[in-house]
Amino acid sequence: MEKNHNRPLTRRSLLRAAPVGAVLGSSRALNAQNKKDVVISKKEMLHNLIDCLGGPWPEPCPLKVNQRETIKKEGYRIESVTYEVEPGDRVPALILIPDGTNEDNPSPAIAVWHQHGGEYHLGKTEPAGLAGSEMHHTGVALVKEGYVVICPDALCFEERQDPENKLKGGSFERFEFLRYVVEGKSMAWKNILDMRRAIDYLVSRPEVKEEKIGCYGHSMGSTHTWLVGPHEPRIKALVGNCCLPTYSAIHDTRLLHCFPNFVPGWLEYGDTPEIVSLIAPRALHLNLGENDAGSPIKHAEEGIKRITKAYQKLNAEDQFSAFIQKDTGHVLSPEMWHKTKAFYEKHLKS
Repeated sequence: MEKNHNRPLTRRSLLRAAPVGAVLGSSRALNAQNKKDVVISKKEMLHNLIDCLGGPWPEPCPLKVNQRETIKKEGYRIESVTYEVEPGDRVPALILIPDGTNEDNPSPAIAVWHQHGGEYHLGKTEPAGLAGSEMHHTGVALVKEGYVVICPDALCFEERQDPENKLKGGSFERFEFLRYVVEGKSMAWKNILDMRRAIDYLVSRPEVKEEKIGCYGHSMGSTHTWLVGPHEPRIKALVGNCCLPTYSAIHDTRLLHCFPNFVPGWLEYGDTPEIVSLIAPRALHLNLGENDAGSPIKHAEEGIKRITKAYQKLNAEDQFSAFIQKDTGHVLSPEMWHKTKAFYEKHLKS
């Protein structure tokens, strides 16, 4: 097979191709170049990000959807389904569909990625309004605004906990994280794969306007929002609520965060705001609380400045917005929700 000499130089490709001494020298050279603010194209940055995450994702397998049950609610219905994300790996999800939405009258759709909170028994059912905190019944709030909503379980949560029931809660999450590490991947790689499959399922539904798809997440769900954004162009409008931890903040404050935030080797190229910036020029809104210890605000503010510059470079500054609420912690406040609804109204309904 002929070698591809045009592939961008990456840390992973260096490690695979060079002797140890050469790797160390080349790695230092890459660091030195980055410190000199060498301009790297968006395409190269995206390639580098995929390489750090764990490499390209496999070709999608058939969804093989299994319809489980339908729950009738006032003004909408909830369908319980599972679908395959990889052969033998099924994701349970809840689909909320407004009354009157059908193939002849399709609606915009929003994927809601649930939070973490150390509550492994909760996943899809919280945004779907069947369990958990009323503050985070966001799927219900959105279906009442006329959107089709999908709420899937993330790996290690609700129905996706240890199938052998040997490891509980955070122990199973740690096991899964490390399992992907030794395979040369990250948990974020798997999360992104699963979220892209959720969008595959959404666009397969006749009730959905496939050109009008958004996503929303709080906390870990916000991390999932800016993780999937660069890799899923079918998502046209993204909202992240209360999670923009930079690696500089994590290191400066000795902050422990959930595993999807950590992308091995990415510091060669940037920090988490540089991941978020790869969403540009598509519409993005971030809500943050000034007192949220999970996203130290001074670091987050600096990150927002860098994201803003990335949008400006693409003449898309009107597509990015951020709201920092004073004297507010790690919550979805009424003000944050108002900003969220207005954003979707502008980008998915107009």
